[in-house]
Amino acid sequence: MKYTMESHFELNEVTKKLPKHLHKFVVKQPYKEYTSQNQAVWRYVMRMNVDYLSKVAHTSYLAGLEKTGISIENIPQMEGMNRILKEIGWAAVSVDGFIPPNAFMEFQAYNVLVIASDMRTINHIEYTPAPDIIHEAAGHAPIISNPEYAEYLRRFGEIGSKAISSAKDYEMYEAIRLLSILKEDPNSDEKEIVAAQSTVAFLQENMGELSEMAQIRNLHWWTVEYGLIGSLENPKIYGAGLLSSIGESAWCMQKSVIKVPYSIDAANVNFDITKPQPQLFVTPDFAYLSLVLDEFANTMALRTGGLKGIQKLIDSQNLGTIELSTGIQISGVFSKVIQDKNNNVAYFQTSGKTALSNRDKELIGHGISHHTDGFGSPVGKLKGINLPIEDMSPRDLKAYGIYEGEFMTLEFESGVIVKGKAITGTRDLRGKILLITLDNCTVTFNNEILFKPEWGIYDMAIGKGVVSAYAGAADVTSFEDMSKVSNTKTHKINYSNAEKRLFSLYEEVRQMRNSNVISEERIQAIFEEVTTNFSKDWLLLLELHEIAIKKKYASQKEILKALHDLKSNKSYTKLIENGLVLCQQ
Repeated sequence: MKYTMESHFELNEVTKKLPKHLHKFVVKQPYKEYTSQNQAVWRYVMRMNVDYLSKVAHTSYLAGLEKTGISIENIPQMEGMNRILKEIGWAAVSVDGFIPPNAFMEFQAYNVLVIASDMRTINHIEYTPAPDIIHEAAGHAPIISNPEYAEYLRRFGEIGSKAISSAKDYEMYEAIRLLSILKEDPNSDEKEIVAAQSTVAFLQENMGELSEMAQIRNLHWWTVEYGLIGSLENPKIYGAGLLSSIGESAWCMQKSVIKVPYSIDAANVNFDITKPQPQLFVTPDFAYLSLVLDEFANTMALRTGGLKGIQKLIDSQNLGTIELSTGIQISGVFSKVIQDKNNNVAYFQTSGKTALSNRDKELIGHGISHHTDGFGSPVGKLKGINLPIEDMSPRDLKAYGIYEGEFMTLEFESGVIVKGKAITGTRDLRGKILLITLDNCTVTFNNEILFKPEWGIYDMAIGKGVVSAYAGAADVTSFEDMSKVSNTKTHKINYSNAEKRLFSLYEEVRQMRNSNVISEERIQAIFEEVTTNFSKDWLLLLELHEIAIKKKYASQKEILKALHDLKSNKSYTKLIENGLVLCQQ
């Protein structure tokens, strides 16, 4: 069964679970914009991959190509991939280039593979710095057919989407996105590329202490993108960046590329997306990836909470959530934290729209329309009372003067003092008190006034400590428009009339091959036109040569000579040599 939205993409059994704030990243796959040369590049790379990777990739790769419905002959269509991916509980959506790391991870947590819809140009046939459909569809998708790896990927998304970014991380994301777009566009100005490279280099050198998101991005890079599996002496490839790069998949097997046992240390090893990697990490098996991920998660504010957790959220300047020991969750942009003399959280404050939740569900009446100007609350135990408020029975609460209609003064161990008239309390299903709402309330810390009666009703969250802090909202429906879509769009390449003519020749050869209706005279005519007008185009010559060999045409010798002449250009030497081997198969 399919579900159709009013918006821009069709939902199936997997993608219908995506929260609405992720929908804005999904674009329609521009299938009609792929040129016939793009199709030829896909075919060349895939034939090279299958030929070479059958020897060096993890055994899941070739089986996965078949399971995920990825054809060697044609760039895959998202609809076709989705029909097959749903059988293994996954789906694919098309996006425009790099999307923000948190959003990317969140898609993954919902078993949705994010596929950049662009297709690399012939100039970047061996490797592209920009994510493209070869990288995503032919790199990521096949390994997902391995259940153990698929579960690692989902879990990685689940944990990674909660990682807290620094304000600099988004700057870095935008800088890398721009650089990858410029480098992939053959019409880019060289000065623009140099300036973009300088920005990336400057940011890389001045990131300061790595945020959780920067660390988890490193783990993602060294496993999902550039991971090796097996022994250090004879590793196999499973990382999508390697599986989709005919240049690096061969390069990485050389002894000059250092192989290191995979461990949590990889979280602190940065990478340069524009260059081949000088060292790679090897995991003994897929199960070990999950062990390291769990080890890293234990270091995150998601599991440690506390003062440091809130400080990370303040530094991020982005939407985040803290959870108190009662289970109440406060989601917003955190702006302030007061610490007590024991370095515990005494008081926290958000600014702007804030939502309160419990067990990832927004509390009725406590969404962003109610808490429009921020939210603040003390944390901890009351002074001189060993029993935390959250553990008090109705009798205890009454004994300590905490009940409806009563004007009370609550002095916390930290020094925060709350004075006001209790109106009501909010409890969870188990009866544990989550909130106390007060009227005519004043909140102070030393000489600082944190809340005044004229500001209205005061909701005080209850909890003896902050047990968790993470990026994003507790209830994904609380904030629909917080995640940003980059204003820098992938460039649509403008082709000259000569290039369009070349693409029409590619299409003609493609149609001949597919229909097996081939004319020797036409092959000869196309060959002459290519050598006369498109003297540097080696890929179409390879396609002509392949047909000429299979049909035993006399022109095969002439085409072969033209290819050997082109090999003198070092940019094409290896590509042509590899292609000639494919022609014989």
